[in-house]
Amino acid sequence: MIGFNFHKYIPIENNSPFDVLLSILKELIFKYSLPFNEAMDWLKQINEEIKSKNQNYTIDNFISDLYDRNYIAKDKDLFEPTQKINIEIRNDCFKDFFGKMKISEKGQHHSKKTGNGSEYSMDFKNYEFGNSIEQIALTETLKNSLNNNNNFNLNEKDIVIYEKDKDVNASTVLMIDISHSMILYGEDRITPAKKVALSLIEYIKRNYPRDTIDIITFGNNAKKIEIKDLINLKVGPYHTNTVAGLELARSILIKKKTQNKNIFMITDGKPTCIIENGMYYKNSFGLDKKIYNRTLDMGIKCLKNNIKISTFMIADDPYLVEFVEEFSKICKGVAYFSSLNNLGEMVLQDYRKNRKKVIK
Repeated sequence: MIGFNFHKYIPIENNSPFDVLLSILKELIFKYSLPFNEAMDWLKQINEEIKSKNQNYTIDNFISDLYDRNYIAKDKDLFEPTQKINIEIRNDCFKDFFGKMKISEKGQHHSKKTGNGSEYSMDFKNYEFGNSIEQIALTETLKNSLNNNNNFNLNEKDIVIYEKDKDVNASTVLMIDISHSMILYGEDRITPAKKVALSLIEYIKRNYPRDTIDIITFGNNAKKIEIKDLINLKVGPYHTNTVAGLELARSILIKKKTQNKNIFMITDGKPTCIIENGMYYKNSFGLDKKIYNRTLDMGIKCLKNNIKISTFMIADDPYLVEFVEEFSKICKGVAYFSSLNNLGEMVLQDYRKNRKKVIK
């Protein structure tokens, strides 16, 4: 357990002893990527300080309550967490990142194609008999009246309306970099990335249940992971094989029947690895031409399959910036220079913005 540095316990006001211990348990599981039973062992040690403040509530009471509230089951001598605790961790992440933002409880996806959608785009057209009064763009209409007549004498030709957006479904693959640099130099970048992933999953489940989201990790290789495995995700002693990540994401998305297909890539480093003839070809110095070109080629393939790539850079390495700017230009994607603090907001905004587009 060398390497874990727990801060001094500060009791949470107005929370029950159960809620306090549950909060600590969830943090041990998520932030430190501990298996459930290992997290429980740590909790028992941490509880020594808490116990003096809650004499009547022991760790055995807590375990009993976990059973009663369906957080755990027992498999022989081991505890097995139920889905309930994973769902709560996902909800906690959602509230942490998106809870303070004004997000509607229901949502619709939009394209630039007009139709019988439920919300309005920012495109205007001239009013025609039969259009709904609610569609009238009042500000633009009054502006036209003033410009055309030098006063507010409103004519029919001045009236413009919002066009309605056409609802579409979307498929998204979220790529998370798990190379060693995600925890290098004492900066934890993987925990915010995990929080964003869980928050986005929860946001989609609440607002766009017909959409799909898949999670893949990329280090030396790329791998699709289940949502439940995201909670315990760790980085490794890996390089950054962006090609493998994009290739796997593309293979997932080309099988989807939705029109709107997107890759969200969270990374803190330039590509440094590819697989060539079954062997790893690695180079961490500068922008290796072979790795660089292979990555651009994969971006072009995604473009040909109408897949949009949004890259979220959580570092300012000059080589990363150079690569991402050129990569986004080639594959007609977008790039964001994001701090860890606003990563969640930027991912959400881009997700919602992309729902208004169908790439032809």
